[in-house]
Amino acid sequence: MVKKLIQKGTEELRKRVLKKPRPENHVSMKLGDGWHKRNFLTQVIIPSLFSPREGVSAEKKRPELTVGQIGITWIGHASFLVQTTEHSVLIDPNWAKWLKVIKRLREPGLEIHELPAIDLVLVSHAHFDHLDKKSLRAVASDQPIVVPEHVGSLVQGLGFNRVHELRRWESMELGSLKITLTPAQHWGARMLHDKHRGFGGFLIEYAGRTIFHCGDSAWFEGFAEIGERSKIDIALLPIGAYDAPTGRDVHMNPEEALRAFQALGADIMIPMHYGTFRLGFEPLEEPPDRLLGHARSLGIDEKIRLLREGETVVF
Repeated sequence: MVKKLIQKGTEELRKRVLKKPRPENHVSMKLGDGWHKRNFLTQVIIPSLFSPREGVSAEKKRPELTVGQIGITWIGHASFLVQTTEHSVLIDPNWAKWLKVIKRLREPGLEIHELPAIDLVLVSHAHFDHLDKKSLRAVASDQPIVVPEHVGSLVQGLGFNRVHELRRWESMELGSLKITLTPAQHWGARMLHDKHRGFGGFLIEYAGRTIFHCGDSAWFEGFAEIGERSKIDIALLPIGAYDAPTGRDVHMNPEEALRAFQALGADIMIPMHYGTFRLGFEPLEEPPDRLLGHARSLGIDEKIRLLREGETVVF
């Protein structure tokens, strides 16, 4: 009897999962060739446990903005604070010291108590390094949050007054801000059974200017379409975790990120998604070095703005 109930429950779960198709541009879940020849636990995770966290989160004075200006502060990993004279927006906020067994190796550039009043929070997808419930609960103060479709259930009850779920190319507006969810080449499952969850990047439009936060993505031709739909002033692009322990092609390496930058037709690139958590086999210092080296070979190094955690640039 018990065995029949378990089989029935398993079959019902399988049917529910199959009813929810994977989003477009979902990467293959097949393990890459040779993934088993290296040991991520002994080569990366265990050595990281004995590495001290670097960086000091000290009180930092952010510059005063004038009308039309945009301030961008890198908090670390994929987390940014984007400010105008009217709004303060947090993107993929994560102050976690650990991602399960993976240690944070760089301190956040701002502590939560140093933040201004946050008007809007954006979360690009459900992975633990982008959607950290403890961080979201700490910054929630009855403001709206924007997530891709089928991710809203994960942020309900955390303290936000409204959850906006966006499909790709769908937009929402808050005052003078317009937020649009863009495609990405990635996946959004938080657990094994929820591959239906959406993922993507964000176009943030304000006063005739546009910031693009890529979220997570492998290289794909869709970057050209994103650039064709909107003139992008500043592109926040991931450059790390490309030597994945699974051997899968799920993130961009620095050269691919520059290719995406050129396909987008953006004016300035700010790299992200490196240095904070070691999620791949590549050394922490490798991504920015490779990025700048390749940018110099292309003659576009003046378009790259490497930020320190907590540093604010004004455009």
